[in-house]
Formats: sequence, structure tokens, C-alpha cells
Amino acid sequence: MACRARLQNMISLGCIFILLGCTGANPAVSQSEKPDSLWTRPTGEDWPRMLGVRFDSHSLEKGIRTDWGKDGLPILWTQPAGTGYGNGVAALGRWFQFDRFGGVERLSCYVAETGELLWKWESPVVYRDPYGYNDGPRASPVVDGDCVYVYGVAGTLACVGIADGSLRWKKDMNREYGVVPNFFGVGASPLLYGDLVLVMVGGSPSGPPLPRNPTVNDMTRATPNGSAMVALDKSTGKEVYRVGNYLASYSAPIIAPMDGKERCVALVREGLLVFDAATGNNEAFYPFRASIFESVNAASPVLLDGNRIFISEAYEIGSAIVELREGKLIPIWEDQGGRSSQAMRTHWATPIRSGNLLFASSGRNQPDTDLRCIEWNGEGAPRVRWSQRNRDRGTALMVDGHWLWLGELGKLQLFAIDATEYQPIAEMDLGSMIDPKNRKPFINPPSWAPPVLSHGLLYVRGEDRVICLELIPK
Repeated sequence: MACRARLQNMISLGCIFILLGCTGANPAVSQSEKPDSLWTRPTGEDWPRMLGVRFDSHSLEKGIRTDWGKDGLPILWTQPAGTGYGNGVAALGRWFQFDRFGGVERLSCYVAETGELLWKWESPVVYRDPYGYNDGPRASPVVDGDCVYVYGVAGTLACVGIADGSLRWKKDMNREYGVVPNFFGVGASPLLYGDLVLVMVGGSPSGPPLPRNPTVNDMTRATPNGSAMVALDKSTGKEVYRVGNYLASYSAPIIAPMDGKERCVALVREGLLVFDAATGNNEAFYPFRASIFESVNAASPVLLDGNRIFISEAYEIGSAIVELREGKLIPIWEDQGGRSSQAMRTHWATPIRSGNLLFASSGRNQPDTDLRCIEWNGEGAPRVRWSQRNRDRGTALMVDGHWLWLGELGKLQLFAIDATEYQPIAEMDLGSMIDPKNRKPFINPPSWAPPVLSHGLLYVRGEDRVICLELIPK
């Protein structure tokens, strides 16, 4: 409670910064110690970034409810969400949600257990999706130390203080690096490594014409300028290095240990890029993109045993397994044939690995989508162990020996990790459940953001709200 009081006393300071509309680093705000945690739930771990602590959507928490009954999991709180596709993150007993409201992108900080609003930070945004999708952020926040970092749909990267929502620094990455607007704006979540914030940029020497018609896709004239990934000093936003002569995708990069070094593994627009995370050195690349101009890479890479990496797309070529060997990315296996014969075709949902099994939603659009499990034993082609046609794309996480899946229409299901059959053991349909407070469904589709689990609480979002459910009893 004392910590809560200190936070409330500082909210007015955060509001001053919002009203001033700061656009650069603020010398009046210095780096401070990591704020106290607000968690009262004694066990569990934070989920401070896209794909979780270990970049694999795995939670180490135990004791989940497997019998959900006819009413499903307890719903603890809900909050309205703005326009956007990304989910929030949970850290230090706080829930950080990043969405668009009118002409601003807003980072909201809530008490993770109650949904109580602590503060909000806003930044102006000008973006219109040329394909008719919504105009909000696609990338999730990332928490590190006493800061939370957000990457907006129009390329604004900002560092905000956790304690009071005050701005530390902000950069327009699209303008600074000459980014030609991608198909659906900026979509790859940033990540923190040591003193660096690593950002997928994909700038172009031609740059965006200003002013420009926001309904026109200019990707036909985009050529890379060596800024596929840019590393910035996390305290100042100053560039430390840039690497990769490629354009950006929508796939969140990950950090993976290989050959005694920590590598950044990024599926950019043209293929798989691997380099030393600390320095940007030892760059390796494997081309991987469908020939269709309007194809995108969106699912994140998955680290297999050793130096092997699984990558997948839904447009044309399916999946591949490559290995980092003597500084080069060598193909171990590649999908062959048409869509019906390919092992897996993930669109924007990253596969979940359990041993030699991979679980995912496979398919580009609803009519050809299924849930499936494939098995790879280290050589040859992966084998499809089972598939279930459901015409409902979804995302997932793995916890306590189970696979928890959220469909884009709002169905939440719990599966046993089973290589032999499709085996749901619990489910609740948030798309058809009516909230008694407003007589509307808990989730309006699409629900494209992956679920988040922290300290026993499960967070999901639909088109217009965030929902907190209790998966593990306190």
C-alpha cells in the first residue's frame, strides 16, 4: 500500500509531461532504480516482452486449472482497449497496454491484479492503413529495469519511466532511417539485450515522400539501406550499430544462444538474419520469402536443438529448418510441393515447441486453417502427427504440461501436450460470453494478439478490450 501511495503521488508529474507533449529526451528525468513490485500473488514470473522471458512463449508456472466448468475461468477484470493488434505485457505487478485513441498512441499502466489505472503516456500519431486494417500499434511493449519501451505503428520508438509515465526519450525511426511505409505499418516488437534496445527498422535510401498519400503502398520502390536491425543505447536512444541490408517484416526478433554466443535471430522481409547481439558482427543470412509481392514474414523463428532454427510462412513456401554452421546458415530441410503437402504454414502465430514437437495454427486464411502438431526427430522431413480443421487462426502459450490456445474469434482452449491426437480438455468462448456490465461479448474479433500469463493471471485481448482471467488459483 505504501508503494501504491508513492505511485499515486507521482501521477501528477507524469501528467505534466503528457501535457507538454515532449518529443525528445527530457534532462529533468533521470534514470532511477527499478520500482517496487505491486504483485501480491506470491509465486510466478513476469512476462515483460513479446513471447515471454525466454522468447519461446513458455511459462514455468505450475498449478493451472484444468477443469474450467461450464462458466470457464474466473474473469477478474476488464479494461477498454483502443485501436491496435498487439497485446500488453506484465511486469512488476503492472499491466502495460499500448493502443491508439484518436490521434494519439497511448501507453496505459494498470495494476496487474485489479485493472486500476496508474498512469498513461501519449504521443501523436499519423498513420492510415492502406489495406483497410486498423490504424493502431501492432508491436507489444517491452519492460526493462525502470523503463518500458514502445514502438508505434508509424515508427515512433519511445522509452517511458515505469514509476510515473514520464518520457525518457523518443525517436521517429521511420523519418531518421528513411523507412518506406510497409504493408501494415511497423509491426515487429523490439527487444532489450544488455544496454541495447534492438529494433527492426528496414530503412531505404529513397525514404518516404512527405507529405504522402497514406492509402498508397510504396513498397515497390523500397530498397534497403543497411538498417534491417538497429541497436540503440537503451538509456539515450543513440545508435550503437546497424546490421543487415534488408527491409522490415512483422516477425518479433529473438535472442538465442549459439556456439557460446548470444545471437539475435530476426526473420526480416527477405529471409532469416542472424548476428552477434552484443556487437552486430558475424552476420549470416538465409533467403526465405514467398515470391508473391504482398507476402509477409510474421511468425517469429523457433530455436531447435543446437544451432538449428525453424521458420515458417503461410503464403507459398511453407517452412524450413536451417543451421548456423561455421558462420553460415545452411538449410537442413525445406518444405516441398504445394500447400496441401507442406508440413506447416504459420501466418502470424509463432509455433510452440515441446521437445521434438511443434504446435501451431497452420494456414493463411480462415478457410484453409487448422490446428496441427508436427514432429521432427533431427533429420529428414518433419511429420504431421495430427491436424484439426477449425477455420479459426490463433495464438498460443505453453504452461504446466499444457498448450493454451486463443482463436481469433475468442475461443480459449486448453490442450494436453499429445503427439497422437487433438485433445482439448477445457474451453470457454469469450466471443459468445456476454459481459453483464454492458451486455456485449467479452471479445469482439479479431483477437490476434498472443495470450500472456504472469503470476497465475491470463491476459487476452480482442478488438476493443483487455481481459484478465485467473488460470492459477492464488
